Amino acid sequence: MFDYSARPDLLQGRIILVTGAGRGIGAAAAKAYAAHGATVLLLGKTEANLSQVYDEIEAAGQSKPAVIPFNLETALAHQYDELAAMIESEFGRLDGVLHNASIIGPRTPLEQLSGDNFNRVMHINVNATFMLTSTLLPLLKLSQDASVIFTSSSVGRKGRAYWGAYGVSKFATEGLMQTLADEVETVSTVRSNSINPGATRTSMRAQAYPAENPQNNPEPAAIMPVYLYLMGPDSTGINGQAFNAQ
Repeated sequence: MFDYSARPDLLQGRIILVTGAGRGIGAAAAKAYAAHGATVLLLGKTEANLSQVYDEIEAAGQSKPAVIPFNLETALAHQYDELAAMIESEFGRLDGVLHNASIIGPRTPLEQLSGDNFNRVMHINVNATFMLTSTLLPLLKLSQDASVIFTSSSVGRKGRAYWGAYGVSKFATEGLMQTLADEVETVSTVRSNSINPGATRTSMRAQAYPAENPQNNPEPAAIMPVYLYLMGPDSTGINGQAFNAQ
């Protein structure tokens, strides 16, 4: 496990957007960020899941989060612009974005992978991540110390059979992270890095490995040290790096 211990006020006063915040790693990250002082913007497609995370954060007496229902699969360009305008109007800036939302799609040989399935995975995992990054960058540049975290995978660092669209999308995610990192290096206070969560007890992992015993994998809350490290001031100056949570 990544060795880091976050002080309680690590993210005090920071405004952080988390995608896919309704469950799994996204929900764990949102709660960890809130527990360390951040105002968290919970973005996801299922409002009921986001509301549950909202309630848990509020019940813990932490800074009041915001629920942002937003479907990355169907969102149009103007909706990204409206999202950025709303965040600017309500919060004035962004100090961090965790790009956590993604889908696996079918695990099948490339030869049997339909174009529609390939395009859907690439759209949600890559195109929507790009749109969100590009639209929110001006708000991140208003921060004195902003962090963008992309969610990668071991199959986005070395290609593996039958991971098809998902693996390709995670290679593209690493490329997006590196391109952004090179562009913001020395010219802004924004930094860009990626995290490979590793095997974690989530519904996505269960979908990918149905025969696996989930109890053998850590809960999402257990892999939060690297998520806290990269989102907080202790990682200032760390840019363009690929991290492993485990």
